[in-house]
Amino acid sequence: MEKRKSKRAAQGVIAAASALLLAVALSACSANGSGGQAEGRSASGGAAATPSSEAATADAPSETRDITIRIGYQKYGTINILKADGALDRRLEEERNIKIEWTEFPGGPQLLEALNVGSIDVGHTGEAPPIFAQAAGAKLVYLAHEPASPRSEGIIVPKDSPLQSVAELRGKTVVLNKGSNVHYLLVEQLEKNGVAYKDVDVKYLPPADARAAFEKGSVDAWVIWDPFLAAAETATGGRVIANGEGVVSNHEFYLATREFAEKYPDLVEILLEEADKIDAWSKDHPRELAEKLSPQLGIDVESLELAAGRRAYGIQRIDEELIQAQQSIADTFYELGLIPDKLDIHDAVLK
Repeated sequence: MEKRKSKRAAQGVIAAASALLLAVALSACSANGSGGQAEGRSASGGAAATPSSEAATADAPSETRDITIRIGYQKYGTINILKADGALDRRLEEERNIKIEWTEFPGGPQLLEALNVGSIDVGHTGEAPPIFAQAAGAKLVYLAHEPASPRSEGIIVPKDSPLQSVAELRGKTVVLNKGSNVHYLLVEQLEKNGVAYKDVDVKYLPPADARAAFEKGSVDAWVIWDPFLAAAETATGGRVIANGEGVVSNHEFYLATREFAEKYPDLVEILLEEADKIDAWSKDHPRELAEKLSPQLGIDVESLELAAGRRAYGIQRIDEELIQAQQSIADTFYELGLIPDKLDIHDAVLK
């Protein structure tokens, strides 16, 4: 009973996340369109048409050429590594005369909002944002996913904080990014520890602003994902009092507009092939990976190596087990009234 009460108390504040996904149209025009920076050439510029601007044909060519793919990425993940490495840019340009336009987003909800309004074609997020986006009518599809990485997100408190457990967050102020995986992590951790969501003062800020509030001592705890989590640990000495282990899976998903995925299956395959290759290298070279990403992300090598060591790697195709895992989350959101209609995750999977 307490578990459901806790979730209902969270309804009002979390439900707003779904509205945010489609309420404001993000423009990707002013974002950084540069290509891979470590070992790669610039992928910006070029007069090639974007997929959305091409006239649709009944029979798509078996080998797509001479277009620009718009890829959205966050501060960390395999797509981010692909950008830093440059291998995907090089392969597409050399083999197909295809350019990549890269756009960075502060979180999954913002990225999927851009995907829904046609600003990008492909991107990556965690588990919760695609569910809210699908509920809001976004025509997205799951392409693949990374293995579960529950230790890559957590609840961190200042080093001198008296707080030692999630159970002690009752009456405290916690900051997080609204509508992201860590929002769901907090709800589940509070339930697991018998704390009603309404008994915690939750504030909503993107990672950069949340870090500032955390360092100033304006909040008691911060719920955040890597590499921001690792950076806060190494720079401030903050302590992680809980992560996703035993509570949430924390998968990273590759997503695309349905139009793009159905029109360019050959490009989807190339993207996933290159992602799997860079994953295999990353798994065995955490230090080199950290050194590769550091200039691009503006995060120190030590923090990135810490983050690299606690995530899992390897492209996995969407199967029924994964669909049912997402369905379980969606059903929970529906039961709590966080999404208006019951979803079928199969509707967001390529047939």
